[in-house]
Amino acid sequence: MPTESETEYDPTLGRKFIFVTGGVMSGLGKGITAASTGRLLKNAGFDVTAVKIDPYLNVDAGTMNPFQHGEVYVLEDGGEVDLDLGNYERFLGTQMTSDHNVTTGKTYQHVIEKERAGDYLGKTVQIIPHITNDIKRRIREAAEGTDVCLVEVGGTVGDIEGMPYLEALRQFAHEEPEENVLFTHVTLVPYSKNGEQKTKPTQHSVKEVRSIGLQPDIIVGRSPDPLQQSVKEKIALFCDIPTEAVFSNPDVEDVYHVPLVVEEEGLDQYVLERLDIADEALPQGERANEWRDIVTTEKTGTVDIALVGKYDLEDAYMSIHESLKHAGFELGVDIETHWVDADEMADKHRDRLREADGVIVPGGFGMRGTEGKIEAVRYARENDVPFLGLCLGFQMAVVEYARTVLGYEDAHSAEMNEDTPHPVIDILPEQYEVENMGGTMRLGEHTTVIEPETLAYDLYGDTSCSERHRHRYEVNPEYFDDFADEPMIFSGTAGNRMEILELDDHPFFFGTQFHPEYSSRPDDPSPPFVGLVEAILEETDVDDRTAGSTDDETDDRDDAPDTEVTA
Repeated sequence: MPTESETEYDPTLGRKFIFVTGGVMSGLGKGITAASTGRLLKNAGFDVTAVKIDPYLNVDAGTMNPFQHGEVYVLEDGGEVDLDLGNYERFLGTQMTSDHNVTTGKTYQHVIEKERAGDYLGKTVQIIPHITNDIKRRIREAAEGTDVCLVEVGGTVGDIEGMPYLEALRQFAHEEPEENVLFTHVTLVPYSKNGEQKTKPTQHSVKEVRSIGLQPDIIVGRSPDPLQQSVKEKIALFCDIPTEAVFSNPDVEDVYHVPLVVEEEGLDQYVLERLDIADEALPQGERANEWRDIVTTEKTGTVDIALVGKYDLEDAYMSIHESLKHAGFELGVDIETHWVDADEMADKHRDRLREADGVIVPGGFGMRGTEGKIEAVRYARENDVPFLGLCLGFQMAVVEYARTVLGYEDAHSAEMNEDTPHPVIDILPEQYEVENMGGTMRLGEHTTVIEPETLAYDLYGDTSCSERHRHRYEVNPEYFDDFADEPMIFSGTAGNRMEILELDDHPFFFGTQFHPEYSSRPDDPSPPFVGLVEAILEETDVDDRTAGSTDDETDDRDDAPDTEVTA
């Protein structure tokens, strides 16, 4: 391997690398395939990490619209990254950093800054070698101290913006011993109208990969059903790999079952042998089975949650969906999440609130849907419906209480209405002079001090918690005294900042300025989400309801005072 200073990496970093590319179309599940592979390697005793390459020009995902790109996932160090990093943290049970997300914007910015500083003095700065060297450096540094590093290349092979990355991977494979690098290509195997699994899209996709100078070692076929043996053989023949290197990844009800499916296919054992680490793996009988035990937990009922937001896209709230699922694993129930459009609540979505066992108002930015979220908070508060408010949802709970209980009818957040006479939510003091939007919020993990003998203390079991944040506004300190003698209390603080609110004499009314969903894991569910579902189970007999319900059946909430829900 090259060791000259221009390559900017330490060749001793990292051991084994698995590169995952995708063909035919985007959204096939490269990230879940990679994460599932990593989970199995971890079960076999290896220390595994992951890198997500995003070829877009954004420096990070922080300024991207969730409706276009899914949620912005926040890391412990404050990095705003692609949602696939969330999948890696959940599947691998490890903490990622900003360095584990490589973007074109980040790479080019670094190289250009070095050029301006004179680090390349006298040289012509080019894609090759300067950009490709920087890409390789980032991968190797992210892999430091681990046994195996998974590297997912976003997008589809053939995309023009991804070409420098594929060239960097070609060079990477040239520099490393053959047994240290493995290429996995995830592709689509669709059905024809007559029900035949077709391999032609895969053949063309692999042809594109090979034209770049890369040869897949493994092909994973995404299809509604497992690949037929004859289909595997045909793919192997035309793509020049062994038949045993072609694996099925069929559709499953839950992505957490994918590791179980590909394990049955033998993917993990093939990877171990191809990377020459099978002898170092734990014997089959000694490998961890906790994942299988957790994700196959028998469910005894169903809980219905209304998620009140403005993006009708599950990926926009992925971590919330996953956190509810984790709570379901813990408590042995299925969670059904029902979308409630905060913009159209009065017209179409009012009944969904009334039918739900609990309500979540998630984070977000901007005015659209705000009034609908406030009315959802009011409905939950006045009708004793278990409620969880996250970030903006926490802030809207403060606004609703100030309007309805304290009598400040025009109370609002200064983010939504700069001229409100009662800005109970105001901008953080350190944000006054901030001009750029990217990476300038209060980000990452911060510690919250929790008051004893509160719901927050019961949930976290401690007088402090550390959770991830992403906000520019907070509860206005000028209004602290107004809440001092109220049933709504701030049970968690960070200095002069209000971090947790809860309501006395309510089954479960809990809000957090932070985002607990980002730290939830299948084997370590988020306390607020577990608390929400537990409260619902105490209020509702999900076993009886699941066994059979009719349109005439109601619960005690129908006798509670009605709250008109308006947009």
